[in-house]
Amino acid sequence: MTEYFIPTAAAEAELVEKRSRFIGHVWPVDSEEEARGWIEAMKKKYYDARHNCWCYRIKEGGVERYSDDGEPQGTAGQPMLNVFQREEVTNVCCVVTRYFGGVLLGAGGLVRAYTQSAKDALDAAGISVVRRWVEVLVPCPYSFLERVRQEVEAQDGVVGDVEYAAEVTVHALLPEGKVDDFTSRLTELTAGGLAPIVAGEQFRGVPRKNYE
Repeated sequence: MTEYFIPTAAAEAELVEKRSRFIGHVWPVDSEEEARGWIEAMKKKYYDARHNCWCYRIKEGGVERYSDDGEPQGTAGQPMLNVFQREEVTNVCCVVTRYFGGVLLGAGGLVRAYTQSAKDALDAAGISVVRRWVEVLVPCPYSFLERVRQEVEAQDGVVGDVEYAAEVTVHALLPEGKVDDFTSRLTELTAGGLAPIVAGEQFRGVPRKNYE
């Protein structure tokens, strides 16, 4: 099964280290062109900053680029990139802007500050897994709603909308290969009383926290 991780959304985080102000931004991107567009936008927005260091990773072609933008070599762009490599996040662009506070941080201090800024921005953005999901509908009695939720989550699935009428209909996304196990489990629990309905497939990102 093919799956990969991306930022859930664009996000910003700020860090102050010995009076230097670090502003980290993360965006989900699909191409180098889009990444470079964000980098140029930040350079224009923070034109008065001492440094606008950046990195990006693009899944297609396995592209990885970074820049220290005037900081000592190896103290900014590469440590930022390492954050996304460790988290296995791709299709991501990160820019960390630094306003110098008058106190030198040293190479180790710079590495720590740029690493933390990138990590804080990624934490604010969240991480989604992109994979093929099977959409299923599960009509069930109200009394069985919570159990259906539990069984969806047990199969690494995600519960979506719930329709309330004479009975409840749960909309859920299940990973490929888990539908048969899910169906068998519901059949076992209800002596054949519940039958999930496959409604289609989706290839999309879902926040990782929703199914961990």
